Amino acid sequence: MHELSIAHSLVEVASKAALNADAGHVARVHLRLGLLAGVEKDALLFCYDIAAEGTVLEGSTLEIEELPVIVHCAACGVDTTLDTIQRFACGNCGALTGDIRQGKELSIDYLELETEDAAENIADSAERAE
Repeated sequence: MHELSIAHSLVEVASKAALNADAGHVARVHLRLGLLAGVEKDALLFCYDIAAEGTVLEGSTLEIEELPVIVHCAACGVDTTLDTIQRFACGNCGALTGDIRQGKELSIDYLELETEDAAENIADSAERAE
């Protein structure tokens, strides 16, 4: 299951970003995942929680945006979202194409970080509300 090694890599990258931003915790990781990336979404979600244990990502949420496959047709110049990955053909003219414009992605789009200052501000606000 290579999803576990991918999850470990995601945690490593997000942990470094949190450290560089002086964040105490990562609340959310937003991932862009193309249908041709070769990654099983449910397996990655399962492995993510395991990889995040004991790190600044523990308890965080992994949100996965699944991206469809988009191909470009040289015959008619149109970009088409494929209905199925079984046939790489233009939805406009039907010509076969292998010019993939989207669908191979596996990238962190953004992180939601919690800094100690923000946590202190939340605590101060809660104390004032009492």
